[in-house]
Amino acid sequence: MKKPELLAPAGTLEKLKFAVHYGADAVYIAGKKYGLRAFAGNFSKEEMAEGIAFAHAHNVKVYVTVNVFAHNEDFDGLEDYLRELLELKVDAVIVSDPGIIRIACSKVPDLPVHISTQANTTNWSAVQFWKDLGAERVVLARELSLQEIREIREKVDVELETFVHGAMCISYSGRCLLSSYMAERDSNRGQCAQACRWNYNLVEEKRPNEFYPIQEDERGTYVFNSQDLCLLSHLPELVDAGISSLKIEGRMKSAYYVATIIRAYRNMIDACFGEAKVSGDIQFWMDDLQKVSHRPYTTGFYFGKPEKGALTLESSQYIRPYDFIGVVKEYDPASGMAVLEQRNHFALGDTVEFFSPNYGYFQQTITEMFDQDGNAISVAPHAQQIVKLPVSQPVYPYDLLRKPVADKK
Repeated sequence: MKKPELLAPAGTLEKLKFAVHYGADAVYIAGKKYGLRAFAGNFSKEEMAEGIAFAHAHNVKVYVTVNVFAHNEDFDGLEDYLRELLELKVDAVIVSDPGIIRIACSKVPDLPVHISTQANTTNWSAVQFWKDLGAERVVLARELSLQEIREIREKVDVELETFVHGAMCISYSGRCLLSSYMAERDSNRGQCAQACRWNYNLVEEKRPNEFYPIQEDERGTYVFNSQDLCLLSHLPELVDAGISSLKIEGRMKSAYYVATIIRAYRNMIDACFGEAKVSGDIQFWMDDLQKVSHRPYTTGFYFGKPEKGALTLESSQYIRPYDFIGVVKEYDPASGMAVLEQRNHFALGDTVEFFSPNYGYFQQTITEMFDQDGNAISVAPHAQQIVKLPVSQPVYPYDLLRKPVADKK
């Protein structure tokens, strides 16, 4: 069995660096145009150059999404943009629109092309079509079962990529019209308003002012509110199926989210080959995945049609059991002091949890802390405030701190 690539989302330069540090083999990013996540932050040319250099220095690949469904005006400057990506030494572009694919393959042939999941590739013949056109990889539609993926792998010799974790869209392979009609934001051009997460009621045609809850709940129901995909416990089956790349959704998620999810999948992929650095225990990592903001987890279509519980009808709210509160910047082994950058409020008396790619996690109660000038403080209320505190064991730059939401002061 060949170890699959672990592909991480990177909506910003900071998230890219966290993804690399926590174990990604590759990251996918977007420039300021042509990507399907217009509100993810995204990369200027200068940031892209820095991110690519950082990733390549750590033997991590960088793929750039150019996956909008293009209108005529979108082609103005497209070829120049693709050539710019080639000069920046991106490892591939992720593309869904046939017009963009045609230009990429014919005008910039040295730039590798991956076919986006938005292209709705659901069968081996379509995969072969994309390969014949010049694609190096096909990101399969999320509506496929594992058995169907196995059959595609047997028939076509091309790299296959599948999503294994993150938010699911209720529209077929994410090609949604709700956002355009209801919020005038085109999800197929990068501006999704997540209208599928809104609260809906049923209206009968001849009774326009009478609203009927679909479920017995005064708030209505969230009929399009899919759960989050999670295949962590099924990685041996995915590896055995010959999938080339395992993709994590989440370019709009936090650096904390990216680090936590990538760390878990890194260790469990490595565990399939007897190489886990922190732990190969599936329950340890499943518990850890509960500590990020998420919806209830589902296996999606991989083992047949989604189970009846794959939609959450009661609420569109995320489960947020922990707050991300800080990042380790430095550690002095002589004094046992760590220098932190604050990301959320914490104070004396809080029990916090450190975690890292180098160890599982450890907890400690904050008994003293200091500002950057060495003055004793009792609370860290300011975003990105520099804080120093003694730690009970060695920590490393990029280690993260979290605390249970119930411990907020």
